Amino acid sequence: MASSALISDTESWKDLRAHVEEINKTHLRDLMNNNNRCQSMMVEFDGILIDYSRQRATLDTLNKLFSLAEAARVKEKIIRMFNGEHINSTENRSVLHVALRAPRDAVINSDGKNVVPEVWHVLDKIRDFSERVRSGAWVGATGKTLKDVVAVGIGGSFLGPLFVHTALQTEAEASECARGRQLRFLANVDPIDVARNITGLNPETTLVVVVSKTFTTAETMLNARTMREWISSALGPLAVAKHMVAVSTNLKLVEQFGIDPNNAFAFWDWVGGRYSVCSAVGVLPLSLQYGFSIVEKFLKGASSVDQHFLSAPFEKNIPVLLGLLSVWNVSFLGYPARAILPYSQALEKLAPHIQQVSMESNGKGVSIDGVPLPYQTGEIDFGEPGTNGQHSFYQLIHQGRVIPCDFIGVVKSQQPIYLKDEVVNNHDELMSNFFAQPDALAYGKTPEQLQKENIPEHLVSHKTFSGNRPSLSLLLPSLNAYNIGQLLAIYEHRVAVQGFVWCINSFDQWGVELGKSLATQVRKQLHASRKKGESVEGFNFSTKTLITRYLEASADVPSDPSTLLPSI
Repeated sequence: MASSALISDTESWKDLRAHVEEINKTHLRDLMNNNNRCQSMMVEFDGILIDYSRQRATLDTLNKLFSLAEAARVKEKIIRMFNGEHINSTENRSVLHVALRAPRDAVINSDGKNVVPEVWHVLDKIRDFSERVRSGAWVGATGKTLKDVVAVGIGGSFLGPLFVHTALQTEAEASECARGRQLRFLANVDPIDVARNITGLNPETTLVVVVSKTFTTAETMLNARTMREWISSALGPLAVAKHMVAVSTNLKLVEQFGIDPNNAFAFWDWVGGRYSVCSAVGVLPLSLQYGFSIVEKFLKGASSVDQHFLSAPFEKNIPVLLGLLSVWNVSFLGYPARAILPYSQALEKLAPHIQQVSMESNGKGVSIDGVPLPYQTGEIDFGEPGTNGQHSFYQLIHQGRVIPCDFIGVVKSQQPIYLKDEVVNNHDELMSNFFAQPDALAYGKTPEQLQKENIPEHLVSHKTFSGNRPSLSLLLPSLNAYNIGQLLAIYEHRVAVQGFVWCINSFDQWGVELGKSLATQVRKQLHASRKKGESVEGFNFSTKTLITRYLEASADVPSDPSTLLPSI
């Protein structure tokens, strides 16, 4: 395929387009009767079982998708990624989040240099620092142990680490390692988020981790200055060096801020924000909370899937299979959304993290060569843990729009409960729903079945379920740090496969820039209006009216305020 050609011009794409008509003649309740088909649509790797037999696909569909992957040169692109080639062409960068969890003796090059030793230099530094803080060898300005951590960062500097933290909180080994400690995440520039994060904390026992690659991100740096004021107003300005550290590459600005550059933990431009949880961005705050040994298990789980992704044949390659099926659902069957439904409360922050990983990566309108796309890319991702979601939006999934679903189950609960004389234990009750929902979506319920149940005629149409609604099931053996790493890597690589097939750049994010640049103009206007009383100019009528109303209604805000911090 020529570099300027679109994947939709290939025979493989056109073949799948034509194949849709054949699939539309089938129903999942019939496809599910073929045991050989179902068995061939189950894949196991390293304790994980994937069942995609409830996708609207046949074995012929899979073969056609493999042909599409070949036409899109997916294998070649995977190898190029692992080889450190600059596949992020718009920013001229390698894409090497796999290097962040590679074994110490691995060789992964970027620009002719093995980056793995640098990665492990930072990991060793994090191990040493986190152990000193946790043991009390490193103390705050007043000599007290730093038992509370506030990580300040936004986007990829927040969503990934929060997902892993939430998943580990109730895991037995991790929770024991975190006993007596707190980890909080300050992301939103909204002062309410500051108030919620510092409520109940003592500056004397708090360590703040500022996460910003350039140390210039507007929201993060305003929050960082707010936390610096909170510490210095209580303990004096010299306390900042003992109570604040950084994850950044801009050592000059780190030092100017008041943080010792020796307490800055590096990462690299070949790490995209949404793929950075395995860098110091996530590893530092998570190690401070749980200890490095727990986090290292998480890294090993991700690395296991990395090697599977690189080496497994596509027929048994979990991220490749899931990525191809997503392309099938979005681009051919016309399903624009995907529900991520973990049947584990510990995974409640998985969907918000994958929203960014997926939608920021693949929400593109042009090919990697800048050619406008005649087909849709990306998915609208959302989700909630089961069974909460069942009492929220499953109505739409069952009888409204068709939304492909990812059901994620765990064999062993992190916190089992057994009650005498109950029919099943709590986790079995949860998993009963995990097993039932995919079949309910696939099979539905016909008017004939309802009539046999003597349902009143006027209710038959209301209680009919069309079925034929695709899903896949992912079953984890447990939910420890290793499994959480596996799950993360599966979704990261699945997203990359989709982008490789669509021939887009899944590793830039120019779409977030325009709003930020316009906000700069508004910021200048608010400053001029507050400080100098200048009228609002340079905006369209609508925006001018809104800004003017905002300024008039908040005229009690002082033009030259003294410092005021939340007082909850």
